[in-house]
Amino acid sequence: MKRRSFNKSLLTALTIPALGGVHTLTSAQTPRWSLVADLAECCSCEIPCSCNFGRPTDLRCDGNRLIQIREGQFEGEDLAGINFLVTFLMGNWTRIHIDDSMSDAQFATFEKMFPVAFAGFDRLARNKARVPLAISRTDSTLAFSVPESSVEMRLLAGLGGSPIVINGLPNPAYHDYVQYESVVHRHESTDASWSYEGTNGFTSVMRVSG
Repeated sequence: MKRRSFNKSLLTALTIPALGGVHTLTSAQTPRWSLVADLAECCSCEIPCSCNFGRPTDLRCDGNRLIQIREGQFEGEDLAGINFLVTFLMGNWTRIHIDDSMSDAQFATFEKMFPVAFAGFDRLARNKARVPLAISRTDSTLAFSVPESSVEMRLLAGLGGSPIVINGLPNPAYHDYVQYESVVHRHESTDASWSYEGTNGFTSVMRVSG
């Protein structure tokens, strides 16, 4: 499956007309759920990752995507503070690593929200586990890890050393897209083993509802 098609399948529950096969809420309707999340991802693609720009690829894509929900609700329940990491072989499988520092109430909300708001990830999930999730940031670096995966990435400098920031990408998960490159991108599980450096990385903001 091409990555662009896979990205669309992940978002089939969203109320974004451009994604196709979805409906748009009218002003009289109240969304069942909505969220704003910070994303960070490293994959095995070269820089820049063409799929993030709406260009499909048939190349193998291994990746780790960190999702930190900044604000939101699912059927009236608060989503803020829900963090998880998705490890994937694009179009084939996912492994879901859920931050074990969340409260039991947050985890219960996550379990109801995840198969609806992240249907594509859920459908391909081979494993879901509550695990320690470590995250650290500086002005120019970002690192995150779970027992099976470890990612370190750094800003790819633009003109005058400034960050490369892109808007207008054809995906509601990619607002304020900032280009990074991987320093460490590793995974070891029963499904796969890989280690990359110098490949594509990015951060962005996801704003969606359904």
